[in-house]
Order: sequence, then structure tokens, then C-alpha cells
Amino acid sequence: MPEAVRTARYDATAALSEYRLDPESAFGGTVLLVVSELVANAVRHAADRSPTVDVTLAVGAGQLVVGVADADPRLPDLSPHMMGRGLRTVADLARAYDGALSAEPAVRGSGKVVLVRFVIPDGVGPF
Repeated sequence: MPEAVRTARYDATAALSEYRLDPESAFGGTVLLVVSELVANAVRHAADRSPTVDVTLAVGAGQLVVGVADADPRLPDLSPHMMGRGLRTVADLARAYDGALSAEPAVRGSGKVVLVRFVIPDGVGPF
């Protein structure tokens, strides 16, 4: 698990830089923490059904979206009283940037994607 999280953070750092968002800013650090938590959760809870995890960062319309997909079709329960500490932290971090946490079935095949949307703060990027 540590290697998967380390690789995902490395790749997310590169993606933030490509989008001209400072990975060492408070916002960048938040995005990297969210990537770490979501990948750790996928490895911990879906490893028996999903040998790989796909991480995507997308930017547009003043938002940044983190998506972590795996082949396990079981959706996490995102109700406040059912989330574990990691997802609760992710939800709180998303809300701090006027965003949200969600999960949905994969578009193709089986599996799911957990999505975190952030509003990019003014002055953080080229928007």
C-alpha cells in the first residue's frame, strides 16, 4: 500500500504542476492528502477485487476534480455516520474548498469511481 500511495502522490504532484497549480500551496497539499486517502482506501478495501487503482485529476471551469477508480462495484456509504475517518477527512477537506465527495458506478464495466470536487481558490491557478 505505501508504494501505491507514494506513486499516486508523485503523479498527482506532476499533474498539479502541469495545471500550473502549486503542489506546495495549502490547496495543493489538500489535493495530495485527498489523493493519498482515496488510494489508501481503495487498496485497503478493494484489493481483493481490484488489482489496480486509476487516479485522475481534471481541471476546468474553476474546479479541480480528483477521481479514484477501482474494479470493486461496492459503493462506499457516504452518509456522515457511516464514513470511516479517512472518508470523513476527505469530505471535510472538499467542503473547505466549496466542494463535495461522491461515489458512482463505473461508466464502463464493473467497478466504481470516488470523486472529490474542489473549487479552485482565487489566486491559486491561472483561472
